[in-house]
Amino acid sequence: RGQRVFILSPATAHGPRALLLRSPDSGSAFARRIREEGAPLGEVFSFLSGLYFRGKLEYARAFARSARSAEGVHVITMTDGLLSPDARISTQDLERFALCPEGADAATEVLERTARALADRAGAEAEIVLLGSVGTGKYTDILAPIFGDRLLFPREILHIGQLARGALFLQHAREGREL
Repeated sequence: RGQRVFILSPATAHGPRALLLRSPDSGSAFARRIREEGAPLGEVFSFLSGLYFRGKLEYARAFARSARSAEGVHVITMTDGLLSPDARISTQDLERFALCPEGADAATEVLERTARALADRAGAEAEIVLLGSVGTGKYTDILAPIFGDRLLFPREILHIGQLARGALFLQHAREGREL
C-alpha cells in the first residue's frame, strides 16, 4: 500500500476557549503552559474544538502511511499553512491565527506554498485525505488544483454534524476501521 497523508482543517482561534488560552490573566494550567513554553498544535486545537478535532487527529494518526511518520499528518493554520500537529505553538501564534481574516491573500499563498511542498515530498502516488470542511470549497478550492485526483475525503462524513463526525472518527480509529 502506498503513502496516505492527512490534512486536517483547523480549529477556530476566535471562540471562547481560544480567548481563554490567549488571555494573559487566564489561570488555567493549560493556558499557563502555552504562555510559558508552548504546546503541540494538535493538543491546542483539540482543546479549542473538542471532540471534532480530537477525532480527526486520532483518526489521521491511526491511518496515515508515510515514509517518514512525522510527515503523515498536517494541520491547516490560518497564517502558517500546513504544520505538524506536533509543532509547538504559543499564545502569540494563537493571536496571529485569530487576527488573520479568513481568505486573506497572504494566508492563501502560504497554504498553497506549503501544500505544494507537501505534494513534492509525498510524491505523485500518495493519497492526500482532507478531514473537515469539504462541502464549502473553503479548503478544497485551494488544495484540489495542487493535489488533483489524489485529494480524497471520507464520504461517510458529508451529511453529519461536527460532533457526530468527531465521534465517528474516534470510533473508527479505536476499532482500526478506515472510512
